[in-house]
Amino acid sequence: PMGTIIIPGIMALAKGPIFGWAKPVPVNKYRLNNPRYGMMAVAAAGPGTNFVLAAVGAVLLGTFFPEQARIMQPTTLLGFGLFMFISINIFLAFFNLLPIPPFDGSHIVEGLLPRDLARSYARLRPAGMLFLFGLIILSWLVPGLGIIENVVLPPVAWLRGLFLQLAIVVAGT
Repeated sequence: PMGTIIIPGIMALAKGPIFGWAKPVPVNKYRLNNPRYGMMAVAAAGPGTNFVLAAVGAVLLGTFFPEQARIMQPTTLLGFGLFMFISINIFLAFFNLLPIPPFDGSHIVEGLLPRDLARSYARLRPAGMLFLFGLIILSWLVPGLGIIENVVLPPVAWLRGLFLQLAIVVAGT
């Protein structure tokens, strides 16, 4: 309940950024054919699924709401829902790809690093959540810093534009 109810509730009451998390899915890397690259593939599956879902949302938007896709402006509740579905999935994918433990991006980076550096990087894992909370609190206390606004949102907005272009292509002219 800590990451799904308590912390998000406290942050909402404090009028701070609402942030939550779930327990990671346990994976026994020694059951994979190649543990190093297998863990990278397992880590990429979550963000990859978010990108696939965003693409499905874009195709649905272009198919069922072609005019809204062309003008990139939702005018119905379902159209708005699809715009949000696309945006949220892209945000989740990108956020999960950040190389901060325990996010999936940290497992991918760990697999790409030379073994000695990967072992050192893995030792940072226990401090990952503290580092993340520090960044969140810092961005809350120093609004001008805008870590999420300046680091996460620009690539998310760019990717959202690409997925909306897919919706426009599906909608036709």
